[in-house]
Amino acid sequence: MGAMGSAPSGDPEAGGDPGPGGGPVRGRAGDLRGRRIAGYVVEEEIGRGGMAVVYRAHDVRLDRTVALKLLAPELARNDTFRQRFAHESKVAAAIDHPHIVPVFEAGETDGMLYIAMRYVAGQDLRALLDRTGPLPVDTAARIAGQVASALDAAHAHDLVHRDVKPGNILVAAGTDSEHPEHVYLTDFGLTKKSLSLTGFTSVGQFVGTLDYVAPEQISGKPVDGRCDVYSLGCVVYETLAGGPPFQRDDDMALLWAHQYDPPPPVSSRRSGLPAGVDEVLARALAKSPEDRWESCLEFTGALRRAGAGATSSGAGAGAGAGPGDAVAPPPRWALPVFRAASPTETT
Repeated sequence: MGAMGSAPSGDPEAGGDPGPGGGPVRGRAGDLRGRRIAGYVVEEEIGRGGMAVVYRAHDVRLDRTVALKLLAPELARNDTFRQRFAHESKVAAAIDHPHIVPVFEAGETDGMLYIAMRYVAGQDLRALLDRTGPLPVDTAARIAGQVASALDAAHAHDLVHRDVKPGNILVAAGTDSEHPEHVYLTDFGLTKKSLSLTGFTSVGQFVGTLDYVAPEQISGKPVDGRCDVYSLGCVVYETLAGGPPFQRDDDMALLWAHQYDPPPPVSSRRSGLPAGVDEVLARALAKSPEDRWESCLEFTGALRRAGAGATSSGAGAGAGAGPGDAVAPPPRWALPVFRAASPTETT
C-alpha cells in the first residue's frame, strides 16, 4: 500500500468536518475523506503521530497523488507547534536529494497548516521487518546505505535528524536488479534547526524514539551528525537481529542501557553473520560520539564490506585521514537512482 513517513510517536485527536463557515476542523480524522484542503482532495489516512496526520490526497491542479500532512487542529492552537510545523516544511525543502521525500508545497488554509509531499507507493521499514523478519546482510546494507546518503546530505546542511527509526524509512520499488528498492528518509520536522527556531526543546527534554535514541540526546548534550550514526546503527542492528540492541521492561531501564550498557553483539542474536559485522556495529553504537564512525556513509560502507567478508579494520582506515588525503567516493550502490522533482514541478 502507499505510505508516507510517520510523524513523531503519539496519538492525538485530529480533525473532522469543518463547520458551515469553513472554520477549524473538529472531530475524527477519518471524517476528512473527500474534503478539499487547499488544492488537494483527501482520500485516505496513511499515517498518524503526535504532531500530525498524513493523508493520501489528490492534487487537483496537477492531477497527481500526494501525501498531505496536516497539523492536528488541537495542536494548531498552540503557537509553538504551529511554528514548528511551518519550519519543518522549510527544513525539508532545503535539501534536494533522491533519498529525502521532496516537499511540493506548504501553506495554511482555513486555520490548518499543511505540507504536500511526494507520495511514496510502498511500505516503511517497520512494516517490512514485521512482515519478513531479519533481512539478509546485503539487503540491510543496501537499505542503510541509501538512508546514510540522505543523512550525510542533511548533515552537510547542518541538519541533524535525531529520530532515525524504521517508521521514518520508506522502502519503495527500485529500478532494476542492482537497485531492488529505493529508500526515502522522512520526517525532518524533528531536526536540530527547526527545533532551535521554535524553542520546542528545553533542558531535560530530548527528541527521538527510545529504542534508537543516542546517549548524548538522553543526557541533553549538544548533538551532531554522529547522533544519527548511532540511531542508524540501532536500525541496522534491528534489520539483522529482528529487534533493537537494547530491550528492557520499562523506559528508564531502556534509557539507562543506551547510556551505560554495552550492546550485545548482533551475532549473539543471529548466527551465521560474517565476523566483521559485530565490530562495525559496535563502533556505530559507541557511547561516545568521538568513538563512532565519522559519517553515516563511512559506517554503511564498512558494513557492506564486512557483510561481504572483508575486515572492518580496513574499512574504517579513512577515519584518521588527514585533510590532504583523498577521500574515496561513495560506492555505486549508494548513489542516487534518480533526481528529485525540480521546483518547477511543484506548483
